[in-house]
Amino acid sequence: MLISIVYDSGYGHTARQAHALAEGARERDGADVRLIAVADGPVPWDVLEASDAIVFGCPTYNGSVSARFKQFMEASTRAAWIPQKWRDKVAAGFTNSGAMHGDKLQSLVSMALFAAQHGMVWVGLDLFPGKSAEELNRVGGWLGAMAQSNDESPELSPIDSDLKTAAHLGRRVAAIAQRLQAA
Repeated sequence: MLISIVYDSGYGHTARQAHALAEGARERDGADVRLIAVADGPVPWDVLEASDAIVFGCPTYNGSVSARFKQFMEASTRAAWIPQKWRDKVAAGFTNSGAMHGDKLQSLVSMALFAAQHGMVWVGLDLFPGKSAEELNRVGGWLGAMAQSNDESPELSPIDSDLKTAAHLGRRVAAIAQRLQAA
């Protein structure tokens, strides 16, 4: 089972989320996880076509997805959308911003709509909102994993509970992709 995580990260904070999500997905037997940073060069469209699940992630800037992630979304039109190469694949999303709320939901809605246009099956977060900084889903997202990072080194932020929330989403995506694959 191939799970691809396509992400953008402006300063390294969202990359930490992507890596945590990958670690969670790898806990599932049979999961092969690929991290694809859109800033690293050409998108491996063939890998995405072969994937059973694709998880999208980027920082939330000015209440929306990052410009590089938007560019990836637009580039998918000819590569994947017109031929519907991602139809029935599992999809999920994650985002990060400097503010606790930071309009992150808007980014996740954009990702979910993008996935829907590709005919994908969206997987949300199945965690009740945490009530403290130590609890999972402390930001309170249902549509995907949300994180908050201070303006500091990515080694310090996002905090552990946000990374554990991303790992939880990775495990959930892998479990659901495996279940659908067996059906």
